[in-house]
Amino acid sequence: MKILLATDGSRYSDAAAKMIASQCNSADVQVRVLRVVEPAVYSNPPQMAAGYAPEMALRLEEQLKEAKESVDRAAEILRKAGFRAETRVMECETRAGILDAAADFSADLIVIGSHGEKGLRRFLIGSVAEFVARHAPCSVLIVRIGPDS
Repeated sequence: MKILLATDGSRYSDAAAKMIASQCNSADVQVRVLRVVEPAVYSNPPQMAAGYAPEMALRLEEQLKEAKESVDRAAEILRKAGFRAETRVMECETRAGILDAAADFSADLIVIGSHGEKGLRRFLIGSVAEFVARHAPCSVLIVRIGPDS
């Protein structure tokens, strides 16, 4: 069985990794821990040279470093539980990245943590977990935790 664990480095994603470690049998299971980093989209004023925004490059570099640390942390949780785990960091739009990674990996299951957004915030930013569940090429398990967890 192949499981794709989509993480964003939050406590919700940590809960998803711990759920796999405690609820799944590690025999014959391969886990790919994925973190998708969305590149900043900005445009330069006409008088500024294209690509001139060194602070944006530094910000992306910081995000990629933090992403690598978060997938390594989740993979370590899984390895300690006996799973074969590998890590990937992608730079693209989050929803499409998760779906593409699941298809490329031939995942049997996607596991993703839910932030539990409600109301206007959910309407404005949308739910990655909900989108993935609706469009995934395989089964999706959404892990929810309480606000005090």
